[in-house]
Amino acid sequence: MSNSSLPRRSVLGAAAGGVAAAALSSAALPSAAEAAGPDASDGAAGRWRLRWAPEPARDGLAAFETLEDDRADSHPEAAPHIFVEQNNFRWNMHLVDRDTSTDRQRQEVTGMRTPAGGPQLEWRLGESWRVTYAMYIPSTLRATTTFTHIMQTKMPGLGTGPITVTSLRRVEGRQTIEHKIFEPDLLVGRTDLEPLQDSWIDIDYRIRIGEGTDGGVRWIIRSDGRTVLDAGLDGVDTFLGDRVRPKWGIYRSLGDTSGSLRDCYLLIRRMRGYQLVQAPEATPTL
Repeated sequence: MSNSSLPRRSVLGAAAGGVAAAALSSAALPSAAEAAGPDASDGAAGRWRLRWAPEPARDGLAAFETLEDDRADSHPEAAPHIFVEQNNFRWNMHLVDRDTSTDRQRQEVTGMRTPAGGPQLEWRLGESWRVTYAMYIPSTLRATTTFTHIMQTKMPGLGTGPITVTSLRRVEGRQTIEHKIFEPDLLVGRTDLEPLQDSWIDIDYRIRIGEGTDGGVRWIIRSDGRTVLDAGLDGVDTFLGDRVRPKWGIYRSLGDTSGSLRDCYLLIRRMRGYQLVQAPEATPTL
């Protein structure tokens, strides 16, 4: 998290003296069909059009817009920290790794290119996007008392704060995985982390890019075919300016007070990116 993050627009319609957003039940947000081909129909919500389908073994890191691999050159003998292993994208983090701000660590990739090495996909104001992927969080990648982000959305550029974050956070001593609207710190959903570690889980993340009360997010976790969490927020601000760009990897503070920092790694595979396509008069639904 940058100390020079841009000020966010306040969430319109917030309760007096605090912030609030309407939580969306799964019934209010129809599920999108898992896409076996280039399009997945979602009924009244429109059609999720497949825009990005990298295969690590085929496309390598050219699937992403940029790499943030040991930007401070703090641990060159362990390079690269981000690479392809079999058909997985892998991020390694060592206790000695440092980012350019030395109170934190960062190994991340940003954006989506299609085809690999080609033009970047740009998430623009008024659009709805969805990313799905399988993720393996080992028991060495632990929740912390400060921030440990494993997925973010941001506006590209230096000094910009996150828009949304998926984080591993200790809450009253429990290890949890959570998703938040970064400012003004709105919790979308949270569940226990430990039952999800050391196995592959499936993530389905959707964002409607809007200012003021026009934005929305939905975050779904599945494990062994079972839905662990399906949570959303509507009527929130999901836009800072220019465009929105996703990031994946490990970005964590060294200020943890629970003794949870370890050498660790993260694996992701089966990444897919979709854009919602619908009639102009339709209301975007996640």
